[in-house]
Amino acid sequence: MSETAEKFEQWCVVEIMGHKKFAGLVTEQSVGGASFVRVDVPEVIDFDGKTLPAFSKLFGAASIYCLSPCTEETARAFAAQIRSQSFSLYEAPRLPAPPQVPYEDPNDDEDDGEDLDDEDDDGGPW
Repeated sequence: MSETAEKFEQWCVVEIMGHKKFAGLVTEQSVGGASFVRVDVPEVIDFDGKTLPAFSKLFGAASIYCLSPCTEETARAFAAQIRSQSFSLYEAPRLPAPPQVPYEDPNDDEDDGEDLDDEDDDGGPW
């Protein structure tokens, strides 16, 4: 008697160790032979009217504290409430370019009035 594994696909609120929460469509995904829980967070408009783009997160089963199955409407409302954002929005801002400093040739001796090729009166180079 063969048993087929049922494919998990459910809207959920997902609580991750470290007190982070995500809400979206939860499925299973295999990457490199390892199984992950995939959360596809939908695009939402938060309470400030700001549109947050959709994104996906993959979690190892050991990092998940709780999965709360719910309706799509509940997951979308919860996603808008918790305002989860994609990692790319947390990247460090680019630093401004350093100010341009005029190049000064260290071998340029025109400013000091001395000629390094001149020999002193004693016949030596210095």
